[in-house]
Amino acid sequence: GESGMGSIQEGTDRAKRNILWFNETGIKDVALVGGKNASLGEMIRELNVKGISVPNGFSVTTEAFRKFVAANHLEEKMEKALRGLDTHDHESVSRKGKEVRELFLQSIFPHELGDEIILAYNELAHNLGTKNPHVAVRSSATAEDMEGASFAGQHETMLNVIGPENLLRAIKQCFASLFTNRAISYRA
Repeated sequence: GESGMGSIQEGTDRAKRNILWFNETGIKDVALVGGKNASLGEMIRELNVKGISVPNGFSVTTEAFRKFVAANHLEEKMEKALRGLDTHDHESVSRKGKEVRELFLQSIFPHELGDEIILAYNELAHNLGTKNPHVAVRSSATAEDMEGASFAGQHETMLNVIGPENLLRAIKQCFASLFTNRAISYRA
C-alpha cells in the first residue's frame, strides 16, 4: 500500500509482526520496537498533525529478531561461544565477543523475513518517490532503556545504507552490535 501504515501483515497480531511502521507505533510498543522507535512513532502521530514533519520509516521488531536467531540456531551457538566467559579478562571478552558477532554476520535471513524487510524498504522507496532511498539502520534495542541499565550509545548505527542487499547486511550488523565486548560485559 501507499500509506506505509501496516499494509504488510495487516491482519496479524501485533506481537507476531516482523515489521511495524513508525506511524503505527507508540510508547505501548517499547517491547516490540524499543524505546527510540516507539518515541518516533509518538512524535509522528503527535507532531505531524501539528504541521511538524517527522519522516516515516519502519522497525524490524523483536519478533523478527527472535525468528532470525531461531532460524540460525544462534541461541545454542552463542551459549557455546560464551561458555567459560571471564568478564574480568579483557582478552576473553574480546575473543568471545568477536565470535558471537561473527555468528550473526555469517547467518542468513529466513527467506520470508528477508523478503518482508525488502518489501517494506520498497514500500518506503515508493512513498518517498525514489528507487533506493538512503536509510539509517540503528538499534532501538529494548534493553537500552531498561531501568537501572544504560546501554544507550553502545550499539552501532549504519548511515547511508542504500539498496536491499545492503539493508539486510546492515540489519545483521545491527543485530551483531548488540553483542559488543562492552555490552557483553555489561549484560553479564
